[in-house]
Amino acid sequence: MMPRRSSRGPWNHDPVTSRTHADRCPGVLRPWIADDGAIVRLRLVGGALPTAALLGLLDIAEEHADGTVLLTKRTNLQLRGIAHADGCVPAELVDTLTDAGFLPSPSHELVRNIMMSPLTGRVGGLADLRGTAVELDRLLCAEPRLARLAGRFLFVLDDGRGDVADRPLDLGAVAVAADAVQLRIGSHWGPVVSLAEAPAALIAYALRFVEAAGEGPSAPWHVDELPGGGAGLVGGSFARDLRTRTTALPLPYGIIAQDDGATAEHLAVPDGLLTRGLVEEIAPRAREVVVTPWRSIVLPDLETP
Repeated sequence: MMPRRSSRGPWNHDPVTSRTHADRCPGVLRPWIADDGAIVRLRLVGGALPTAALLGLLDIAEEHADGTVLLTKRTNLQLRGIAHADGCVPAELVDTLTDAGFLPSPSHELVRNIMMSPLTGRVGGLADLRGTAVELDRLLCAEPRLARLAGRFLFVLDDGRGDVADRPLDLGAVAVAADAVQLRIGSHWGPVVSLAEAPAALIAYALRFVEAAGEGPSAPWHVDELPGGGAGLVGGSFARDLRTRTTALPLPYGIIAQDDGATAEHLAVPDGLLTRGLVEEIAPRAREVVVTPWRSIVLPDLETP
């Protein structure tokens, strides 16, 4: 089957993939309707959230959903088994999730997909990317045009250890020093920029993607669906920095020594389902939880016994 002709964007070539419908990745305001009820997805910046917020979310899940919280491979959370009408979940649930801080930007809720190295700034790595992720999210939500990104569009930030660098992505960065990263545009490598410049640079590439992709049900969802895998977005030819050529062994379960003398603990979560029993067990020990891409959790900044 020949791809459709397209005049979208400045490169004016055939898209790699011909879409026939808009992205349907779920959110709170656009749930997915399954046999057992509606599913909503809650985006977390880099997988991090306060343990108190997670306990509150379990209360919400027990009142409005099936009582559990599911970890996703994109470091987000899902609730399922929710009552719905006309494709919408109850307004009371939306208000409750908003009040709990899980819907900070209704217009951009579907596109706040930012994955980062779970241990960044605490154990190893070349740079601390926590602030980078927060600033990227702020700039993303502040740009109205980026609400057009597909719910599957993904930013991936690797702190130089290589633990998430091999994840399929649309835009991202890999640290090459404590204060510098090399940008990634789909499967292409971009310029090396300072850590402070990285969020704005990624937003600029996202805007170029939105311009190139156009609108409508046939618009590409991902950078690599553009002609040349998005080569036209890059704005030049950049060699891969040798410092990005690193990989990480699988993160071990158990206690991990942090660089600051505290400890972290990596916990398996059976079937990726957080239950009240598990969360109440960890709540007295950790102020924060970090969801990993492996459907597990990290408890950081624990006091050393």
